[in-house]
Amino acid sequence: MTHPDKNYDFIVVGAGIAGTSVAYELSRTATVCLLEAEDRPGLHATGRSAALFAPSYGGREVRALTRASKPFFMNPPPGFTESPLLHPRGCLYIARQDQHDRLVELVDGIRNSGGTMLAVSADEALTRIPLLRTGYVAEAAFDPDAMDIDVNAVHQAFLRGARANGTVVVTNYRLSSATRLQGRWSIQLADQQVIRAPVLINAAGAWADDIAQACGAMPIGLQALQRTALLVDPPSHVDIRAWPAVIDSEELFYFKPDAGKLLLSPADETPVPPGDAQPEDLEVAIAVDRVEQALSFEIKRVTHSWAGLRTFSPDRAPVLGYDPRVSGFFWCAGQGGYGIQSAPAMARAAASLVRRESLPADIRAEGLEAQDLTPARFAATSQH
Repeated sequence: MTHPDKNYDFIVVGAGIAGTSVAYELSRTATVCLLEAEDRPGLHATGRSAALFAPSYGGREVRALTRASKPFFMNPPPGFTESPLLHPRGCLYIARQDQHDRLVELVDGIRNSGGTMLAVSADEALTRIPLLRTGYVAEAAFDPDAMDIDVNAVHQAFLRGARANGTVVVTNYRLSSATRLQGRWSIQLADQQVIRAPVLINAAGAWADDIAQACGAMPIGLQALQRTALLVDPPSHVDIRAWPAVIDSEELFYFKPDAGKLLLSPADETPVPPGDAQPEDLEVAIAVDRVEQALSFEIKRVTHSWAGLRTFSPDRAPVLGYDPRVSGFFWCAGQGGYGIQSAPAMARAAASLVRRESLPADIRAEGLEAQDLTPARFAATSQH
């Protein structure tokens, strides 16, 4: 049986949060085919998130995109979701006495980029987190805008919306090569069907450099960093439901309530090749040890642990824009673990840039310009 060739306006590679949100935005006015290597979208980074929306978290560019995403999350389009996507949480950055300079640097950076940070005394930190060891925290800062985010609801809503707009989703297809002829990309699928589009959008997460090479573009030096997370039971006599998320000012660990459990992470960043990340016993033990130093309770049992990949560009800012050398090849990569909290604005930014328009005004108002995100910034140093 032969299949007729199918033509689209855009082919998006990768159906994690980056690819699905971009497909959602573009499919409002264009035809899109979304390719996913796994049997279901969101298996890797998207499905393993710590589920925190924190405008104070990440670098300057990520913070700007996160702030610009908040209106969408708070008031999504009609029919996008049936339940709230964000829930109040707050985020407390804590510092020991020897971490004073780091906390000042952190607070100044967040405030200077337009974020809110409130000074918190050691006593107030203890009031918010009664299990903090007396004397451990010397000072703290509070981000009142941080919230829990329903990651699965966000991802599925983007995917559902993209499909409703006509996006064709192809799973179990790992792109190994693509040909560009007469201004169009041509890809042969497993069933021998050929799909074509003038623009290919590379939203493949940890595999984005591999996709670039499959399409004849230079890799930009993306690095997948493994991060470990685990769940433990809190003390039976302590109600943690109203606790804020807590992040060490040097990001040596963080913890937050999660469905009755306490989610911990050593905030590890272990360079790994792209793949199915698995937690290392050592990192689990480090997380337990660091949190036990800060909190006055013994963690007796880890109920669940997992690991995910956070993929960064060489300068740790997202990469969004057309490749400077390969025509019709558009990068949407390097979200670095902040892809969910910044997805709505990232998708709108990508949709504008892929159409060769200016960034949306509200994103530019947050201090972001297209040149801050362009892959051309790596052209001089990319591998040959």
